[in-house]
Amino acid sequence: MSTWHDLVTAGLIGTERAVVPAVGLPGLPPAEDEAGDPAAVLLDRAAMATAARRAGRRADRAEPLPVCEPDPRPAVGPAASRRLARLLSGEHLDLLTEWLTAVAVRGLRIPPQSLPALLDAARRGWPADSGLPRLLAEAGGPRAMWLAGLNPDWEFVATPTGDGDEAWRLGDVRQRRDYLASVLATDPDAARDLVTGGWPAAGPGDRVMFLSVLAGRLAPADEPLLEAALDDRAEDVRRWAAYLLARLPGSALGQRMAERARRCVRIEYGDRGPRLAVTPPTGCDALMRRDGITPGPARGRPQPPDRARLLLEVVARAPLCTWTEGFGLTAAQVVSVRSADWAPTLFAGWSQAAIAQGDRYWMAALLGRAITGPRPGTPAELEALRRLARRADPALGAPGALPRPELNAPPGAAGAIRVLRFRYDMLEELDVDYHR
Repeated sequence: MSTWHDLVTAGLIGTERAVVPAVGLPGLPPAEDEAGDPAAVLLDRAAMATAARRAGRRADRAEPLPVCEPDPRPAVGPAASRRLARLLSGEHLDLLTEWLTAVAVRGLRIPPQSLPALLDAARRGWPADSGLPRLLAEAGGPRAMWLAGLNPDWEFVATPTGDGDEAWRLGDVRQRRDYLASVLATDPDAARDLVTGGWPAAGPGDRVMFLSVLAGRLAPADEPLLEAALDDRAEDVRRWAAYLLARLPGSALGQRMAERARRCVRIEYGDRGPRLAVTPPTGCDALMRRDGITPGPARGRPQPPDRARLLLEVVARAPLCTWTEGFGLTAAQVVSVRSADWAPTLFAGWSQAAIAQGDRYWMAALLGRAITGPRPGTPAELEALRRLARRADPALGAPGALPRPELNAPPGAAGAIRVLRFRYDMLEELDVDYHR
């Protein structure tokens, strides 16, 4: 039973019927040696235990504190500290990883007073293989590692990942992931050799982990492995392989998707100007399924294919140059062409493609269309807007680059642009602190 629980119990029962529990803090005498009102002693000990808990100090560990190594990096400034507090309070918490990455890249450190809350949030909200422990160790520096050594709940930050071949052969999923990511950052060919060598004996979870790490530095050399993975027994592995091949410029899958997309969508010119003539796929054959397109969830008996879903998946996996080069238009011009009833599906598919392929021009065009064009209202469009706002280049949200969301923007677009501005302000604060 914990010391804190004992203190609470004594407070509820009353010191007339319960002994004031000991609190193991250096220099603190046993409760029975303290003179005065037991109730006052209980409150004093609870206050000291609270302060220790807030600092990450377990009250039942009485050995002297080790000395924390100094961290010469400058701390983030007041504005960035306040932004971190907003993130930890739940405001756009999904952007916390991006904030930590930006702090580490800029050579800054997290303010010490924020580390306990940040470590608690990381322990509660993220899986061990998410990469967040590594980011916390980098951005938190020696102080984060020092705190992790004082509280078992935070040991996930300080757990050693192993060295070299031992980490790869004997480590858990997180250790293997971290080691593979570190090798990929310095020697991509060696990392790919590790993956291809370990692929036959790896389980589905490890194979998914391999692909998720390769996603960080995708290169043409990965195509043979990914193409072969399209035939993997595990659905998650096949899905990851199709997603990565759609991101890889010039891949054979991308070319196959472009051919399907051109059969589905063409541009026509008439008296009212250009329009997109849309003919969604009528079915999902075996080759489409191999390339990651699914007709939809099974519903017991045969059902007609969901043509909107098939169209969305084809558009989402087709290279974006399919439209700009094929139509001879810019991204902004393509998304503004009339497309009648299929506009929401095309918008969602283009948004997914822009995010996967990291195309900032398409992201800007789609965000601009959401603000100035027809009001987005379908669930697919609104979800696409939310994703765009979290992945678009924050420079797109610079003051004056986009209309203020409160000025005639559709509700879905207004929320998305607010997220984009939040990200822009978040990164700008760190840059201001870094260069001052």
